[in-house]
Amino acid sequence: MHSSFRIETRGAGLYEFTREIAGWLTEGGAPTGVLTLFVRHTSCSLLVQENADPDVQTDLLAWLQRLIPDADDPSMSYLTHVFEGPDDMPAHLKASVLPVSLQIPVIDGRMVLGTWQGIYLVEHRARPHRREVAAMLVASAQ
Repeated sequence: MHSSFRIETRGAGLYEFTREIAGWLTEGGAPTGVLTLFVRHTSCSLLVQENADPDVQTDLLAWLQRLIPDADDPSMSYLTHVFEGPDDMPAHLKASVLPVSLQIPVIDGRMVLGTWQGIYLVEHRARPHRREVAAMLVASAQ
């Protein structure tokens, strides 16, 4: 079972798409197995993160920006890949420290996520993008 999901971003931020994945699993009559999600871009990431308190997202984005500021920050003067804008190379760096794929167990067609866990695309670029996430569920041998 496989599909892809398009996520429209409005700039840097976390974009939850847990419901879309859950709906696809339900509609497809998903069996028990392992779901793999893979983002097909080099300047964004995927995360399983808390979805109850939006302050978690705010703090995570602030931490990432502090860890890896834009290329026009004096601390980033060593960067050479800057022709695509001050957020491009830092976006690649952020994508190198956060996952670009996830594996989530699925039992009887439902993802085994914790109570406050959601699936997010993390957009690292400042401008809007159309992102694609490939999804594949491999059924377990029962």
